[in-house]
Amino acid sequence: MFILIVPVPVAVSGLYLVIFAQPQFNSTVSFVVHAEGEGGAASLLAGMPTIAALAGTPSSDADILFNYLDSQALVARIDHEIDLRALWSGAYARDPVFGFDPDGSIEDLTLYWRRMVRKSYDPGAGVIEVEVRGFDAVGVQTVAQEIVVAGSEMINRLSNVARSDRLRHAGDELGMAEDRLANARLTLTSFRARHRVIDPIAELAGEMEVVRQLQRDLIEETVAMEHLSSALGQTQNADRRDIINDGRIRQSQRRIDVLQRQIDIEREKFGGHGGQRDYAQLMEEFEKLSVNVSLAQEGFAAALAAFEATRASADRQSRYVSSFAPASLAERALYPKPARLLLSIGLGFFLSWAILMLVVYSLRDRR
Repeated sequence: MFILIVPVPVAVSGLYLVIFAQPQFNSTVSFVVHAEGEGGAASLLAGMPTIAALAGTPSSDADILFNYLDSQALVARIDHEIDLRALWSGAYARDPVFGFDPDGSIEDLTLYWRRMVRKSYDPGAGVIEVEVRGFDAVGVQTVAQEIVVAGSEMINRLSNVARSDRLRHAGDELGMAEDRLANARLTLTSFRARHRVIDPIAELAGEMEVVRQLQRDLIEETVAMEHLSSALGQTQNADRRDIINDGRIRQSQRRIDVLQRQIDIEREKFGGHGGQRDYAQLMEEFEKLSVNVSLAQEGFAAALAAFEATRASADRQSRYVSSFAPASLAERALYPKPARLLLSIGLGFFLSWAILMLVVYSLRDRR
């Protein structure tokens, strides 16, 4: 039984490896996911809400790319580009164990891909190394090169989604800021049309200047009348009644009364009495609307700057799959390494025989 379980399978496997197994070449490529700095855009967007985290970090991009290397989508893409089936099925007629069945499905091709494409990843350095095996040296080198191209396209496709999302968000913010500014200006325009005033502050300043001028005229007329009364009293030795009845005094008094009434009328405008404008209320409402317009203008300027910065950032590629060790071209076949395979096969059959013997002797002892 030992001969049938261990030496015979090992001998058959050795004969197959020597006679039928086709030599396999390999090509190795190493690359990292490189992120371009975006300091300019970041400085313009400082302090503003962004969704830049959606773009991902180089480390997370490398993790995604490492998992993508085993995906059926990548296999289908590369098979479409360079015909993986023809590359790996050429040896199937002579070597059905290591070759690929040309009639296999995409699922079969994906499983075979995982046998022939070995990958490793160093999370600390972010380095991904891929080894591609096949029966043609140039073919496996082409596959390795295509892996880098496909990985770069996938990473940039993810970045494009994030960049489009950031640009859309910045555009929405700009649209809302523009609407706020338009509404604030429309409200201020409606206020001016309703009260028939462009700038209450300027109009109030004009009204105050009128009052001040009337007060100055009143003071001058009062002083003039007092001066005239004093002069008449000294020159004519008249009593108080005669001075008051003097035509010049009466005319001066009438001017004083007119000035005082006009001052009272102008002052009533500030309180809003008698149908006059309430400047206190107008000033409060106008200042509130003016502040709203100023804030809306500042918000629009900030949103416009953020949109332009985001658009400039979206116009350039920010993620790269950089291959620091390009795909190598093999000069000799390194696989399938018959000695190592025979050792593994022999050890496997020997362990199987040992386990079988333990089971047999265990059952025999129970009897």
